[in-house]
Amino acid sequence: MAPGNNGGSTTPEDEDPFGYLYADGQAAGATPPNGGGGGYGYPNSRSFHQVRTVGERQYGQQQVPPQQTQPTQAYHQPNAHYQAPETMPGGGAPTQPGQPRSSRGGGGRGPNTKALLIGAVAVVAAVVIGISVAMMSNSSDDDKNADAGGKPSGDSQSVQPSESASPSASASEAAADLPKTDAKSVTLGGGTAVASDVQGAKADGGQYVAGFNKVGASITWTVNNIPDDGEYRLYVNYGVPGKAQDATIDVNGKKQSRPLNMNNFAHAKEGDWEHGWTNTWASVQLTKGTNAITVSCQDGNKCDANFDQFWLTGKNG
Repeated sequence: MAPGNNGGSTTPEDEDPFGYLYADGQAAGATPPNGGGGGYGYPNSRSFHQVRTVGERQYGQQQVPPQQTQPTQAYHQPNAHYQAPETMPGGGAPTQPGQPRSSRGGGGRGPNTKALLIGAVAVVAAVVIGISVAMMSNSSDDDKNADAGGKPSGDSQSVQPSESASPSASASEAAADLPKTDAKSVTLGGGTAVASDVQGAKADGGQYVAGFNKVGASITWTVNNIPDDGEYRLYVNYGVPGKAQDATIDVNGKKQSRPLNMNNFAHAKEGDWEHGWTNTWASVQLTKGTNAITVSCQDGNKCDANFDQFWLTGKNG
């Protein structure tokens, strides 16, 4: 119902206590209770129809003016409020753009572990190669020493002597009083004879003793001027047809323990008498003065050989 003056009272509020809220109540002189102002239509009043932002007004709390929204910072643009870490206390050195940081906390690059590994492998390989070369050298020296010392001694069996075993100036000086002989100065038996058909003999005129290839054949050399009793070496220059031969040795009628070894030391082809000339030696026990040394073909010997020269040396050659 619209408020109005029914004539029963001189003031609108007598009829309607909220009359001061309306325009006609204000015209009639209505005032808000307790003499307050600011009601609807009064000079200090605030319109209840004033538009407010949703959620702006909060009753019972101090109103805070809305904050101004700062413009969004562009990507990769410097921020005016940003403070670099190196400017702060304890901050690190500035890092250049695009420069990677070491995982160990340093600003530089870490050590090149691949290069270090390759270097270490190269050093180990060099050490292994050096040790291998040294071992091979020692092995080679040991083999040479074994070859040099592995030859059987002439004291135990007949072997091929070196070239120096032939009569020479040094050997003659060491045993000037020990005799030597050619084939023509020995006593022959059992069908042996002096020949000169095969080339290569060292005796005068190229003569040698042939026909030794049957049982009973013998060559006896009578040796004078032996200085003392003892062991001596009997050297023989001989020729074989590319095959090893041997013979029996007697001294003063006593058979020696080992035969005369006449191997194919010249490495001649089988049947090649001319290139089969070589020499060997055997130990013999002689007495002081005169001795008869006999080389013979006995049962069990291989006697296909020619004989050129004989000579004696001391025990050590």
